[in-house]
Amino acid sequence: MEKSPSSPERVRESAGRRRQALEQLVADVTAEGGTAVARAGDVRDEACAKALVALAVETYGGLDIAFNNAGTLGEMGPVAEVSLAGWRETLDTNLTSAFLGAKHQLPAMIARGGGSLIFTSTFVGHTAGMPGMAAYAASKAGLIGLTQVLAAEVGADGIRVNAILPGGTDTPMGRTVADTPEATAFVENLHALKRIAAPEEIARSVLYLASAASSFTTGTAMLVDGGVSICRA
Repeated sequence: MEKSPSSPERVRESAGRRRQALEQLVADVTAEGGTAVARAGDVRDEACAKALVALAVETYGGLDIAFNNAGTLGEMGPVAEVSLAGWRETLDTNLTSAFLGAKHQLPAMIARGGGSLIFTSTFVGHTAGMPGMAAYAASKAGLIGLTQVLAAEVGADGIRVNAILPGGTDTPMGRTVADTPEATAFVENLHALKRIAAPEEIARSVLYLASAASSFTTGTAMLVDGGVSICRA
């Protein structure tokens, strides 16, 4: 959760389950002249969502921007072989956590007179079907529906709601799919740009949606996918 990049004071609040990684993030932001706070917790827990918003309001006086970015590939395989537990865990992590975040973030934004709410979806299940990824695709497609409904619900309150849909990105999760040089080359070739994204490239699209530059943009499923959705070569 972060103020607009155009704000003179750069502040950030982050949550996750890895306390050490969060502490390092706070140190990195502080070293670059910003201020940050972090809270460890499980995004599938409603108490965590509520406490995180309370921390933002207590620390910074309110909430302007929320980026719900938690995600997992979850249990993969043919649908007939996916366990109910694996299905539920994937939806809880990717979709229910976003619902819980928004449930508590939106009242705080309304109290501020507006804001920007952002989710991370994917092209998988939107512009392309990938075998073995049913739970992941269903959960991420659900985020697009949630984005559209919330945008309609809170637009009059001055709140914009959007989702980014990244393509292949060089992250630890992405490397579990592209886990060999051959697999990496295959994934890169799926994209029109013939490469995958650096995380910073995806982050810049989030900053656009967080900033006043996107002041008339809401309810969108914004592809940031290097052309994977349109490439057939």
